[in-house]
Amino acid sequence: MSRNIFDLDRFQEIWVTITRNKVRSLLTGFGVFWGIFMLVIMLGAGQALERGMMQNIDGFATNSCFFMPNRTSLPYKGFQKGRRWFMHNRDVDMLRQLIPELDCLSPVLFRGNDPDNVVFDDNAGTYSVMGLHANYVEIEQQRIEQGRFINDIDILQSRKVCVIGTKVYEELFPTKNNPIGQYIRVYGIYYQVIGVASGVSDIQLFGSSEESVTIPFTSLQKLNHQGDIIHMLAATPKPGYSIVSLEARIKEVIQTNNKIHPEDMQAIFSFNLEEAFNQINYLFIGIAILIWIVGFGMLFAGIIGVNNIMMITVKERTKEIGIRRALGAKPRTILGQIIMETLVLTSIAGLSGLSFGVLCLHLADVYWLQKAEDVFLSNPTISFGTAISSAIVLLICGLFASSVPASRALRIKAIDAIREE
Repeated sequence: MSRNIFDLDRFQEIWVTITRNKVRSLLTGFGVFWGIFMLVIMLGAGQALERGMMQNIDGFATNSCFFMPNRTSLPYKGFQKGRRWFMHNRDVDMLRQLIPELDCLSPVLFRGNDPDNVVFDDNAGTYSVMGLHANYVEIEQQRIEQGRFINDIDILQSRKVCVIGTKVYEELFPTKNNPIGQYIRVYGIYYQVIGVASGVSDIQLFGSSEESVTIPFTSLQKLNHQGDIIHMLAATPKPGYSIVSLEARIKEVIQTNNKIHPEDMQAIFSFNLEEAFNQINYLFIGIAILIWIVGFGMLFAGIIGVNNIMMITVKERTKEIGIRRALGAKPRTILGQIIMETLVLTSIAGLSGLSFGVLCLHLADVYWLQKAEDVFLSNPTISFGTAISSAIVLLICGLFASSVPASRALRIKAIDAIREE
């Protein structure tokens, strides 16, 4: 009878020990699981934000700079301050001659958006009218829906042609008939429609491309009595050069050519898209560094838990380890066992968190982002290299977590097992 009671008590003791170890391992593994899961989620969200931003500016030359005349703030060579001035065609020729590093120079004219300024038959609308050069597509790409865009022959011959935006087409041609070859009246002048286009990029520096009418730059100069003035000048550098380094030189040439004081910083307004784009890149680099720091901190907290659990495990197995040492077990065998147990625990928990994080990102993309509108996120996935990097970080943390328990296990001697008994 006493034998049965002893066996039952021993069984209960073993069962409690096993259950306790499983619960501790499960809770500790969840810490690692949660750390790597949150790291993947934060990395995916950061990548989605960056892809969303890049998608919005896709099709716009990120190495471009725009120059517009403004009233002068300093008197110079007989001119009073506050003078209103314009750039001219000669400025483009001078810039090409003096700054050979420039690739694209595209002048722009604006014609306003007076009420019902564009008419076709009985349909009329208010749209922005711009005069563009053929090379402007190198600055802002156009998605041609029908026909073509302005070409060099249109510029040379000052043709009375135009390219209308998609919304202009929908409102002026409600029956959806072919607009190519039709004539629309823009500010009282008839232009033949040669194309329907929309902007590729979501950037709208001068208004929506879908709600604008584009006319050859030279045609708008002549037909609207603009002389040779230029309202704005867009520029990009040749490969290997930065527009940031050329911006000051461009301003200097324009100032000299138009008798503007060299120290007048207000006379020329410029917007450097390359500089803004670099700041965005630095922002995303900072976000990525912050994500890795926070994610690694959460993962490290889980690894500390693994380290503590393994320390308790080694202490509970003092008798077993001491006896194995007395029977001739080599130190590397004991060391390998502790390291292997730690790596298995961290790997199973970590890879589970990694897989579950990737699954959540995929589900969020399929069931939310792809169906939602006006969401500034796109494709929240992590690259294969990022997943490998996360796995490597996980293994390194696992090795770190096993170092202290393994060191303690190596210091256990056979006499410790006797004392434990």
